[in-house]
Amino acid sequence: MQRSFVISSTTTSTPVPDSSSGLDLESSRRALDAMWKIRRFEEAVDDLFGRGLMHGTMHLSIGQEASATGACLSLRRDDQITSTHRGHGHCIAKGASLERMMAELLGKETGYCRGRGGSMHIADTATGNLGANGIVAGGIPIAAGAALAAQMQGLDRVVVSFFGDGATNEGAFHEALNLAAIWRLPVVFVCENNLYGMSFSTDLSMAVPHVADRASAYGMPGVTIDGNDVEAVDAVMREAVARARSGEGPSLIEAETYRWKGHSKSDKNLYRTREEIAGWRERDPIVRFEQTLQQRGTLTEDQLREIRDIATQAVRDAVQAANQAVDAVADDITSSVFAEAAR
Repeated sequence: MQRSFVISSTTTSTPVPDSSSGLDLESSRRALDAMWKIRRFEEAVDDLFGRGLMHGTMHLSIGQEASATGACLSLRRDDQITSTHRGHGHCIAKGASLERMMAELLGKETGYCRGRGGSMHIADTATGNLGANGIVAGGIPIAAGAALAAQMQGLDRVVVSFFGDGATNEGAFHEALNLAAIWRLPVVFVCENNLYGMSFSTDLSMAVPHVADRASAYGMPGVTIDGNDVEAVDAVMREAVARARSGEGPSLIEAETYRWKGHSKSDKNLYRTREEIAGWRERDPIVRFEQTLQQRGTLTEDQLREIRDIATQAVRDAVQAANQAVDAVADDITSSVFAEAAR
């Protein structure tokens, strides 16, 4: 069965907020800056890996920039997120340092995890990023736990959990959503449905049309939205975040999007057609947003070019600085395994 190219903003148990008015100037600039930084960062990582300068594996999110950016626009610095193996975009959208991220991927001491975590395990507690996770659905119960901690401590904090469509068939997804709903936790579950769990189509892995349809089983709102429309994602997230922050409990948001690259670097893409990939590339979320801003008169072509150039230079600077950093060494690799008692 071939997945249709048509995406619509459908609803399940709650209406989709109106995003027709669009983002204001400052938010538009922030969103476009984040999306371009994500795109340029991922392209740089792809290039470095291809030239043998980066080791291990990687899971690129090129094509999914709008879902990560739109989901983080309304979050405060002290709000928290949990991420996935395809998490570079989430890190950047939440405010991570490009230099420290690149250093981590290149195995440098200046990386977020001193070069020990690599692509799939970046964490940045200073910006509320509780960490990416190589375990499918592994970050979902962590997000529920962080939301429970915030609730018990009386903190005015929201936690957002990012995960893919494949994670929604794991037990951790259902257990976390059930507990979050029972305890009315301040958490928003964001499924970036890119139509494939590795190489397995959602047409074959789910009996319901949309991931968000499952929200009703747990008594929470569920919304399916065009994940390539950054303003639509932001509009839905603002309502879900406000709901969580006010004590009304969790929401499930399904952002339908698409990864242009394979599941990982070793993916030969034999399960997708060139026509399908080309069809989704035509709906580039960044180009789409730029065209919208131009049509509204929000930003001129010169201003758009300036944002692109700044993002490109920022990634170049990050690559240069990371390459010059000190390599991580294995001599004290066990030093972070156990906590050291205070003397």
